[in-house]
Formats: sequence, structure tokens, C-alpha cells
Amino acid sequence: MNALVCPVSTERVPTNVVRITGLLVVLTVAAFALTGIHWILPFLAMDFAIRGFGNPRYSPLGRLASWLVARVGSPGPPLDRAPKMFAARVGFLFAAAAFGLAFVWPPVALGVALALGTFAALECVFNFCVGCVVYTYVVLPLAHR
Repeated sequence: MNALVCPVSTERVPTNVVRITGLLVVLTVAAFALTGIHWILPFLAMDFAIRGFGNPRYSPLGRLASWLVARVGSPGPPLDRAPKMFAARVGFLFAAAAFGLAFVWPPVALGVALALGTFAALECVFNFCVGCVVYTYVVLPLAHR
């Protein structure tokens, strides 16, 4: 496998805040999967939109993750924010698609939501960013056409 290429910025985010935010996404997706309450999905989409397109300081899940990490006292080493923004934008697409599908094709909506939860779990547990894989093998080849 070739080396992954991620977007780059000068802004940094604490590793453990990113990973705890991933855990909170997993728990939110699990709440949807277990209850079937499809109104959980627009909350998730809004949170991803705030982190991916707006100011992440206003993200409810990001704020909760920051609060939890501050209580533990270990923010971890800083990470480049750009790959996390790209992943949040992809997460927004997944959450919005799952919400739209929840009304017309609930089993597929659940599958899309579970895929999103799986990607968040990979970030949380293994510090593996699926967004970087998508960026490397989908976005860059399309951008260099």
C-alpha cells in the first residue's frame, strides 16, 4: 500500500480530543441503531457540519470530548486539523444520507450509519483515519485529472 496523503494545515487539534469525539460518534450511532430514533441522525449531521465547515469550538460532541479530556488531563500530541476537517465533511455526508434514507429505506440507512460508526471506531481505537484513505485514493486522483 502506498503512503497515505492527507490535506495539511497549520492548525492543530489534540489527539485525545479527536479520539474521544470518535467514541462519542460511535455511541451516538449506537443509540440510533438500538432505538431506531431517526432524529438522532440530523444531530450527528449538524455536529459533523460544524466541525467540517464551521468552527469546531461550537460542536457539541467536540466540546464534550474537550471537557472529558480536560478532566483526565491528557490531551495527547497535536494533530493536523485539515484531515479531521475532511473526515468531518465525509461524516456529514454519511449522517445526512442516513437521515434521508431513514424515511425511504430504513435498512440501508442503518447500514450507512453503521459504516459511519465503524469509521469513527477505527479513529477512536486505532487512530486510523478512513478520511485519509478516501482522500488519497479518491480525491487526489480526481483532482489531478
